[in-house]
Amino acid sequence: MPADPPSSTLADMDIRPLRDDDPEIIAGAMAELGWDKPVAQYERYLVEQRDGVRDVLVATVDGEYAGYVTVRWESPYFGDLPEIQDFNVLPRLRRRGIGSALMDAAEALVAERSDVVGIGVGLYPDYGQAQRMYVRRGYLPDGRGLIYDGRQVPPMELVRNDDAATLMFTKRLR
Repeated sequence: MPADPPSSTLADMDIRPLRDDDPEIIAGAMAELGWDKPVAQYERYLVEQRDGVRDVLVATVDGEYAGYVTVRWESPYFGDLPEIQDFNVLPRLRRRGIGSALMDAAEALVAERSDVVGIGVGLYPDYGQAQRMYVRRGYLPDGRGLIYDGRQVPPMELVRNDDAATLMFTKRLR
């Protein structure tokens, strides 16, 4: 049986804002995974970061891209409540504390401006680790039930279980 990869330590992990040279690197890493996250998405994130609409935190390990998370300061769903969005850690680097460090940094950033933060999570098994992580971190469902593409789904309405189907959570930070 192969040995588990060594755990990352804070000494070899860095969390920093998105930089001009990141969009191609991140989009390339996502494309290798078969995920549709084009360079244009990260270029838009750069513009939004410069405009103060969104902050993007990028994790690197030994100088190499490892993951990212964004904070949208005005949420399309929660209104003026900040929302953590688009949280990704490369699968080969998961379970090393990178995701927790990104979430810690995002929550600390939000806590400078807000007592509460929102977050959404998908409902199919690919999101299982995130679902468990958010609950362990103290996030609670907002009580509105199933949300599809930003809209509350009424009882008995059928929806597709894809990335647009989410359950939304909030957490009190202070």
